Amino acid sequence: MARKFTTPDYESTLDIDIKIGDSVPPEHLARFIVDIVAQLDLSEIYNEYGKLGGTPYAPQMMVALLFYAYATGVFSSRKIEKATYESIPFRYVAGNMNPDHATIAAFRKRFLSQLQNLFVQILLVASMMGKLKLGDISIDGSKVHADASKSKAVSYKHALKLKTQLEQEVKELFDLATKADGQSIPEGMVVIDEIERRQEKIEQLVEAIKVIEERANVRYQEELDEHEAKMELRKAKEEETGRKTSGRKPKSPTSGARDKDQYNFTDPDSRIMRNPTSGGFDQHYNVQVGVDHNSRLVVAYGVSDQPNDKQQAIPMLDAVPAALGRPQSAALDNGYFSQQNVEEIEKRGVEPYIATGREPHNQNWRVFFEGEPAPPEDDASPIVKMAHKLRTDAGKAVYRLRKSTVEPVIGIIKEVLGFRQFSLRGLAAVLGEWSLVCTAYNLKRMHILSVQ
Repeated sequence: MARKFTTPDYESTLDIDIKIGDSVPPEHLARFIVDIVAQLDLSEIYNEYGKLGGTPYAPQMMVALLFYAYATGVFSSRKIEKATYESIPFRYVAGNMNPDHATIAAFRKRFLSQLQNLFVQILLVASMMGKLKLGDISIDGSKVHADASKSKAVSYKHALKLKTQLEQEVKELFDLATKADGQSIPEGMVVIDEIERRQEKIEQLVEAIKVIEERANVRYQEELDEHEAKMELRKAKEEETGRKTSGRKPKSPTSGARDKDQYNFTDPDSRIMRNPTSGGFDQHYNVQVGVDHNSRLVVAYGVSDQPNDKQQAIPMLDAVPAALGRPQSAALDNGYFSQQNVEEIEKRGVEPYIATGREPHNQNWRVFFEGEPAPPEDDASPIVKMAHKLRTDAGKAVYRLRKSTVEPVIGIIKEVLGFRQFSLRGLAAVLGEWSLVCTAYNLKRMHILSVQ
């Protein structure tokens, strides 16, 4: 006997009337975001519209649409437009309207700064809901791909060589234009056009060389500070153990641009950075987040074109909205450690917990139950004092929470939301888009907290 199956009737399915309310229940994320956006002050956006012209889409709807799209991992304006036709929750958020991708992209680009201001408003809503009470925070960074290709980059060595070559060609073309009798000029060649094309390229190369050299100066100062910190740590260990450290001493950094330093013409603000996940090098931005330990909400965000995290500690701490108050403590990994960062964080009334080195994997159980270590001497170096603090019970408790707060947040943004590349170019625009990502994550997190 043949097995019977329940088969679909596609023709009758096409005639089914679907009630959006049945597919988007009261506890749905789409309704939650629409309700939150309705509580926000959007006057900065509304005031940008003039009295003349066609009837634009309501900013309240456009803001909610962008927030819901980013919270569900849809970042392309074309895909957002498509979703307003094919996805029931998107149809609800868009009010059954279908703004085209050009309108969505233009709105996002035009109101980036205003959207950044909504980040703080939404945190205040979370506070009023009782979902956020600022306490301890953790700060961490990650690399996100820029909207630029490595093939559109030039190295410092090649830029210098190409600039010299083009300058020589311009000189030859000028000589050809002034001395030639007209018959020696190749057929179809317009000398002035060839000169202008090369002069334009030379100007671009001059800018590239200038930027590379400026970045090299910044890098040299950072490497010098890092070298001094390593030498200080080496000295502190020798004083603590009474023995000389084995191995070669760290080499002093050298100043100046390097032959392989690069500049990208597509997005000049982006930089070649090593991606710790893949181990490869590509055009990236260094994104930063500060996460509250209790709520797992992002309370500060930032973007840098510097591969090193060390310079981001203080800007990130200062990025925590004053309306939320000051965090009690801040936990950061060893990439942020410097004596200056420790001092500046303490000046702000925040207790720093910054690793002085990489935490080894699979530590012996005795490490976790060895008890409180003896306090260091009063004249001990900042590195020794910080290392002691992290071995105390309080230090272990605060620092250990990094692994369950800021690191998972970055993982959720990259793996769950799928945000791995910026759609916009330039540091200012990228910062605006990163604020949109962090705001969307917060809305999703607030929704989870509200239905628990």
